Amino acid sequence: MATPFQRSRKVSLPKSQSGFDFTDHIRRLCEDMVSRLPQLAHIDMQYVAVSFCQARKNVRHGLQASLTPMRFEGGERDLVKKDERWQVQQIRDQQGREMLYLLSFYMPRFQNQPFREKLLTIVHELWHISPYFNGDLRRLPGRCYVHSESEKAYDAAMAILVDDWLSRAPSPTIYGFLKMSFAELQKHYGTIEGLQISTPRLIRCQ
Repeated sequence: MATPFQRSRKVSLPKSQSGFDFTDHIRRLCEDMVSRLPQLAHIDMQYVAVSFCQARKNVRHGLQASLTPMRFEGGERDLVKKDERWQVQQIRDQQGREMLYLLSFYMPRFQNQPFREKLLTIVHELWHISPYFNGDLRRLPGRCYVHSESEKAYDAAMAILVDDWLSRAPSPTIYGFLKMSFAELQKHYGTIEGLQISTPRLIRCQ
């Protein structure tokens, strides 16, 4: 069973004539990052679904973004647990491509972060993508294989990537929208829209 891309106006606001496609702008920004940073060059954004979720509470703290892997450890499609075989519900785009990852942003919370924090959040999630680009997460040595044993060191590594990307002079038209708060985007564009994709479920194979 596959979940198709769906366009949602759940965060829509009245007044707009053209509106602002949040997920389209985030996708273009991610494409620019992976094209400029050698550390992210293994990522093919054609196989990464980009979505937004509406945060239940309009507060600054809480989850800003998430990366959902569509495969299990080592890129395995199936997981056998207690003699039962499971798969992750597939997501396919309009061309029928099966997505390997789902990258989601929580609005308006994400957009209300400071500019640099938004960039750090994006790089942080992209970094989780396995260097093998096989649908699994990047697995680091040690017990805390997702973020490493040192959160401080992990954050410092993400900051270096952000500075590296900015030093390569990306066009301000790519990241300018991140300098606005959600309310400022709303005032400028009237409507904020994008793709909304439900979190895939684990499905027991027959």
